[in-house]
Amino acid sequence: MIEITRDTKDLRRAQYLCSAHVAHQWPQDVGHEVAFAGRSNVGKSSAINAIAGQARLARTSKTPGRTQQIVFFEIDSERRLVDLPGYGYAKVPPGLQRHWEKSVRHYLEDRNSLRGLILLADIRRGLTDLDRQLLEWCAHKNLFVHLLLTKSDKLSRSAANQALTQVQRDMPMNAVTVQLFSALRRVGIEESGEKVLALLQGSD
Repeated sequence: MIEITRDTKDLRRAQYLCSAHVAHQWPQDVGHEVAFAGRSNVGKSSAINAIAGQARLARTSKTPGRTQQIVFFEIDSERRLVDLPGYGYAKVPPGLQRHWEKSVRHYLEDRNSLRGLILLADIRRGLTDLDRQLLEWCAHKNLFVHLLLTKSDKLSRSAANQALTQVQRDMPMNAVTVQLFSALRRVGIEESGEKVLALLQGSD
């Protein structure tokens, strides 16, 4: 079991609930949800596992595009974590990519229990055009976003902090917080866990 702080121990209660290709398979739209989004192979599943303090909660893979469904994890009857399919993987068949986009768009637009988005971006690559489009959409919908700059251990501390400062300056909306994150080196796990719980409680 991965260690986790007392303040975020509730996240250890998360367990797999269901995987859904279409909306009628989603859990009942009640309570509070925080969704994790980002390009394929950015480390969403690893981040969910680290934040929840569980090594195998979300399925991880080195193959981009492996998560093809919206995956729900239940903390309790009122709180859920949601793993959205990654975007931007060129080798995914166009028909499947369109299905993902439609499913994710439907979830983001219509899910009343969605309280915030955890967006992940590889610190070495910065924000992609698709990341920026998602941020602009969230701004339009007044949806709070917490941005994790993943794989920060791949850069020196100085370079990572410079990248963090640059991204903070470039944010297209005010309701975005940004932090460094590394599931491997356990950087930023407590901070991100606290943010997730705050959103699940209806505050930021």
